Amino acid sequence: MITLNNKVYTCPVDVTLGFIGGKWKLLILSQLHHFDKKSYAEIRDNLPGVSEKMLSQQLKELERDLLIEKKVLSKKPYRVEYALAAAGKSLAPLYEFTSEWGIAYLKTNGIDYLQDQHLYK
Repeated sequence: MITLNNKVYTCPVDVTLGFIGGKWKLLILSQLHHFDKKSYAEIRDNLPGVSEKMLSQQLKELERDLLIEKKVLSKKPYRVEYALAAAGKSLAPLYEFTSEWGIAYLKTNGIDYLQDQHLYK
């Protein structure tokens, strides 16, 4: 067993999933990997189905865990920009692998995402 930040994990994979687990975190990190920087609205618009509360919570947790950085662009109107921190960038092979695996799986099932990606944000 591994104890980290007052939590008990079973193995290193469990530790990693503790930081990126759930439906939204890996998607947020992957967006920032592929697009470098994004505003809150840009992230929200590319995650259909995410609530404002959930997105805000996930972003706060990723920032707390030092995977992303938030830069305040202006106070009024309040505008922020998110980017990957060093620890978030170190997960780049994971973003690339999950994307490539998903594309291959879609192709196997008759969906050519690369050809039709203009249909997606």
